Amino acid sequence: MDSDLMLVIGLIVSVFSLPPILGAFMEGRAPRAAAITILIGGGLIALAINQQPNGYTIEQIPGVFVEVVGRFIN
Repeated sequence: MDSDLMLVIGLIVSVFSLPPILGAFMEGRAPRAAAITILIGGGLIALAINQQPNGYTIEQIPGVFVEVVGRFIN
C-alpha cells in the first residue's frame, strides 16, 4: 500500500471516529469501538510517516489528499 494512501485513509478514519467518541463521553459510556478506530487511524498515519523518507509536513497534507483522491477518480 502506498504511504500517501495510508495517510489519507488514516486521516479519514481518525476524523470519522471523533463524533462517536464525543457522543460516548456525553452519554457517560466508554468509547470502546471509537477508541479502536482512533488507534487504527493513528497507526496508519504513523506507518505512512515512517515509510515516507522525508516525512510529511502540515502544508503537504492537502496536496497529498487531492492527489490520492485524483488517482481514484481518474
